[in-house]
Amino acid sequence: MAVSSARAVAFEILLRVEREDSYAAELLHSAPLAKLSSRDHGLATELVMGALRWQSLLDQRLAAASSQKLERLDGEVLAALRLGVYQLKFLSRVPARAAIFESVELVKAARKRSAASFVNAVLRKIAEAGAEEIFAEIGKSPDASTLAQNAAHPPWLVDRWTEHYGLEAARQICTHDQTVPGTAIHIHDDRSETELAEAGVELAPGRLLSAARRVLVGDVTATRAYQEGRVSMQDEASQLVALLAGRGETIVDGAILDCCAAPGSKTALLARRNPRAKVFATELHPHRARLLQNLSRMRNVYVVAADARHLPFVRTFDRILADVPCSGTGTLARNPEIKWRLKVEDLHHLQSRQVAILKSALAQLAIGGRLVYSTCSLEREENEAVVEAALDATAGFKVADFKGDMEQLRQSGEMCWKDIASLLAGPYLRTISGVHPCDGFFAAMIERNKG
Repeated sequence: MAVSSARAVAFEILLRVEREDSYAAELLHSAPLAKLSSRDHGLATELVMGALRWQSLLDQRLAAASSQKLERLDGEVLAALRLGVYQLKFLSRVPARAAIFESVELVKAARKRSAASFVNAVLRKIAEAGAEEIFAEIGKSPDASTLAQNAAHPPWLVDRWTEHYGLEAARQICTHDQTVPGTAIHIHDDRSETELAEAGVELAPGRLLSAARRVLVGDVTATRAYQEGRVSMQDEASQLVALLAGRGETIVDGAILDCCAAPGSKTALLARRNPRAKVFATELHPHRARLLQNLSRMRNVYVVAADARHLPFVRTFDRILADVPCSGTGTLARNPEIKWRLKVEDLHHLQSRQVAILKSALAQLAIGGRLVYSTCSLEREENEAVVEAALDATAGFKVADFKGDMEQLRQSGEMCWKDIASLLAGPYLRTISGVHPCDGFFAAMIERNKG
């Protein structure tokens, strides 16, 4: 009997994530998967993301039931086992016999037939143990070490979150990372919301920003509005960063730079709020630059291929957004594979690149201009430490406080989140995934002195 399409796809994606350092979210939205029914695509997504979110906990259960060490198993066998135990422990609507049978068939199809009886025996043993209250265990975790184990996170990450934010916040971060995140969108025109409703997409107001929308029902990506770039999939914290970057006096006949622009949602928001400014969007890698193609519909946006560490412009800019490549630890609910790849030494490598980008961007900032530096990271090395390093021994710049801008956004009705203080860490913007209804983001505003 053939393996179901959803499980076959999930199996192949897990292998590619492991072997090629691919990103699951990108693979799940790739062209080959377009042929899947919506039901099969939904199951494949559940299986892939669930297996990645809970990988270490799944491996704990497998190790306890296995007669062989997991590190000695072939990749195909381990992937099939992880898919099987995820279904047994987390998907009550999937019969145990189906989860076990299809995992065995995956191993056979991958030409690992000799392991079929082993996979069958391990999964049957786990099935006999029954269900577990896994989320309840997260809530009862008394310390960082136990929390990391129960919430399937690397201990070193949970240790630093506990140190920086406290145990309760670390628990909220971990719980958020282990749940399916909501989808937020930004609508760039006045007619698309009606179009989405007609296409069966049900929306709710944003929790952070009044202009944001949360998707309750429906597939936004299948709509014409999304495909034409009139709607962007954009977390509310990301929208807030773009909103802050474009604030202040409207730029007329001036210029704005988004120096790490892909996929372009922040660029589009900047361009819409400043229709008489020229907005330059730079991106280094061709495959990411292609994500900016929809910006061509906006008459005031100019896409430039460039390395943000060595910007090619001779002019200066009134506003600059430097939303730099980072570890992404504020987005682990959407990109769970990151937590298994990331090492503490990676943060220092990323930091050197981020400092280089920020210094390059500061050199392009006009006198009296404002630059917003941002990441979707929870780590100090990529946030405050980068700002401090870039401004060290650099005259003419200062960190400005976001508090006034945030209060103005609330008073104008653009921000519907009431607790402004919880979004601030000194002069900086700081959202924490799980604590706030969005991804984890950091932003700093830097001004170039006039005198």
